Amino acid sequence: MKQGGFKALCLVLVVSVLLPAIIGADEKAVNLESRVIENFDGSSGYEWRAMASKFATKTDKETFPKIALIKAWPAAVYGYNKEGKDIRSLGIWGRFDRKGYNWIDVYPVKKGSSDNAPAEIPMPGRVQMLDMWVWGSNFYYYLEAYVRDYKGIVHIIPMGDLSFEGWKNLRISIPANIPQAKRTFPKRQGLSLVKFRIWTRPTERVDDFQVYFNQIKVLTDTFESLFDGDDLADPENVQQLWNASTTTNAR
Repeated sequence: MKQGGFKALCLVLVVSVLLPAIIGADEKAVNLESRVIENFDGSSGYEWRAMASKFATKTDKETFPKIALIKAWPAAVYGYNKEGKDIRSLGIWGRFDRKGYNWIDVYPVKKGSSDNAPAEIPMPGRVQMLDMWVWGSNFYYYLEAYVRDYKGIVHIIPMGDLSFEGWKNLRISIPANIPQAKRTFPKRQGLSLVKFRIWTRPTERVDDFQVYFNQIKVLTDTFESLFDGDDLADPENVQQLWNASTTTNAR
């Protein structure tokens, strides 16, 4: 083969390899950000409630589980100096009458809601990781997060065991099989946080325990491709445009 023909063949091979990467580069671009979705400081617009499986302790004086905002926090996040600080964590106090696979659900409601109906917290972007601080007292329990995709399907994400002492940062990747985008506009379809569930194991005592949550956040990809007319792919903007438009009756 002549030298010129060889160079032409090499050029064709290089282009055939690089062209798909160039075309798809925009789809693979990312802009990762860390976003706090709940700090338990009252700024999120949500309050938290708890409910438990049937063997939760109930007496004339007390009903479990109990839930409250407690003045405590992980020193790894806020430091050891407590003077002048009013930082809160979500405390869950549980008690069951018998061992087994008992559970406590911890879920958000809209602040000021009269019926305490469960609400879901929108998670921005395409979530890569869910991250939170949890205080445990070395019981053999474990934690799950429940998230809903745009199709309405709820996915259970194991956050890990709670058999540790004190505060620990629990971080888990969002499985790639949970859809967060679709082919048509708007392409990005965010997840929502439904609830957390604390499970007890049958071999562990359940007569009295506490768990604390602090600083729930996500690592998320907020990148969006820009194109001519991208404003018409934003649902909020589209709604405003249609509300301000002069409609014509269809025939």
